[in-house]
Amino acid sequence: MTVDRDAPLEVMWEGKFVRALKRGRWEYVSRTGSVNAVVIIAEHEGKVLIIDQYRVPVGKRCLELPAGLVGDEDEHATVEGTAVKELEEETGYTAERIERLGEFQSSPGMLSESFALVRAHGLRKVGEGGGTDHEDINVHLVAREDIPAFVAERRAEGMAIDVKLLLFMNF
Repeated sequence: MTVDRDAPLEVMWEGKFVRALKRGRWEYVSRTGSVNAVVIIAEHEGKVLIIDQYRVPVGKRCLELPAGLVGDEDEHATVEGTAVKELEEETGYTAERIERLGEFQSSPGMLSESFALVRAHGLRKVGEGGGTDHEDINVHLVAREDIPAFVAERRAEGMAIDVKLLLFMNF
């Protein structure tokens, strides 16, 4: 089988946030610039912080872990600094310390995007959360053992479920 890794890279289309690329026969999407994501596992008093928000690409609200883009507003942003900022904006909690758990690919057959998975330690409530003016985020604190039922209930209500919640599922 021929692999397209040595074929020249073509930019098929580029917008403000994403671009469509082609290498040989393979088409995929990447973020513009050198922007990556951070996804945050945060627990407070034995409960995991889970959010839901409307996501245009799926056309409905999506249940997910708090997350954000590293470098979209500040090219010198760090994973740890972005994790604390996004956690505060989205959930109203801050963290004393951020631990990196690893780098992961979002959907490697379609996207070049990767994300740093982190764990937030020493959480304390500092605000309301809910996101910025252009976001409408609901915050849920769910006991680990209740997450599979919580996800099933939200799915039954028609909510999209981010694949990263599989971290907490018992199949």
